[in-house]
Amino acid sequence: MPTPRDDTRARILKTAYGLLYRQGFARTSMDEIAAAAGLTKRSLYYHFDSKDAVVEAVLEAQRTHALDQVRRWDDESTDDPARFSDGLFDKLREWSGGSSFLGSGFTRLTMELADLPGHPARRAAQRHKREVEVWLAQRLAAMGVAQADRAARQTVLLFEGAITLALIHGDGAYVEAAAAANRLLLSPPTTAVTTRRRSARQDRKR
Repeated sequence: MPTPRDDTRARILKTAYGLLYRQGFARTSMDEIAAAAGLTKRSLYYHFDSKDAVVEAVLEAQRTHALDQVRRWDDESTDDPARFSDGLFDKLREWSGGSSFLGSGFTRLTMELADLPGHPARRAAQRHKREVEVWLAQRLAAMGVAQADRAARQTVLLFEGAITLALIHGDGAYVEAAAAANRLLLSPPTTAVTTRRRSARQDRKR
């Protein structure tokens, strides 16, 4: 059963995540987190001894939630890799087109801490991104995709690139371009290509 301390900590993390996602690391202060959570600064420091500790805890708390969100984007009824890809990018299109879209909180915070490779928040972000990639690889392997680990990494690159460029340019065309590229990546050779290759082999035999 959650204790009052657990409830307070959860409120801090929820409040801090909202502020950090909107404003970033540098623009969010401990004073602001305390005020938004309805606490004194002394109470906040009772739970977390620094802003770095708050950020680490926020990203750790978000890891499971964020991975579950990606999994909910999966159409588990399909075993067609191209359709699976379309479903993921359709959800990304919806998210990136919303008025509250600010990109990936994990990525944005990591960029702010680019000069601190050992920062605990960066390690939390690395774990999250890795978990998503591993899940993708498992899903693609189950659908019979060859070199599923490699295909998952390529999908992640396209997905992350689409999120970042859609945020920078405010243009959903980057999501469309990434979706088209990933569809080609995961689609089997077309009938036309297969026919040309078969014809070429037959010509060589003559």
